[in-house]
Amino acid sequence: MSVVEPTSPSAERDTVESAASTPDRPRRLTMVIDLDRCTGCHACAVACKAENGVRLGGFRSWVERKEAGRYPAVTRHFLPRLCNHCERPACLKVCPVGATYKRPDGLVGVDKDRCIGCRYCMVACPYGVRYFNPRPDPAGARLFPARTRGTVDKCDFCAHRVDRGVVPACVNTCPTGARRFGDGNDPESDVYRAARAPDATTLLPALGTGPSVFYRGGDPRSFESGRPPTDAHANEGRRGA
Repeated sequence: MSVVEPTSPSAERDTVESAASTPDRPRRLTMVIDLDRCTGCHACAVACKAENGVRLGGFRSWVERKEAGRYPAVTRHFLPRLCNHCERPACLKVCPVGATYKRPDGLVGVDKDRCIGCRYCMVACPYGVRYFNPRPDPAGARLFPARTRGTVDKCDFCAHRVDRGVVPACVNTCPTGARRFGDGNDPESDVYRAARAPDATTLLPALGTGPSVFYRGGDPRSFESGRPPTDAHANEGRRGA
């Protein structure tokens, strides 16, 4: 399957911060999102769809909106969502054909050539970050792996960019610099220090999946649920309807 290369003029702006991997310290791709900087602009979700050719109605990444308080003291909080690339991914255990895989650097991906569309992984994922592609593309449409009919899709940290040493599209695009990305095992990297800050946390830590996506700042009420938002349009997209 051929891959359409990204065409964004700013695609090479930021490089992945990482030291060389060693047997004693393997590389672990990690993202840290600062909720105090997130304005809910959705630029990350738009960049993700443009970079990976995600079909209309599907989402690899999105921004969940939560409101807290009672009128008139009501505040709105934003929670960017994507695959957590877990250290112990539940989706990996249930795939009957080995289509879901985990790379040595921690990236969790889906092999579209092996996926049979059973959607066991969608059920197993406690974060609700996978969706199914039920429809074929029009004849003559550009070929994107993310649009493969009959398969499950999700965020893959823009693997085609990361493998060239470039950060994911969402990181590159964020206008407030809310996202950091790099080797979470490199003590010299910013993302290493950010992930270990006192206010850093993950979604649903009690599950023990070991997410590689961390959140800082924001409001604790933003973490009451690891499931998708109740917004009808967003849920329709992740079902691939």
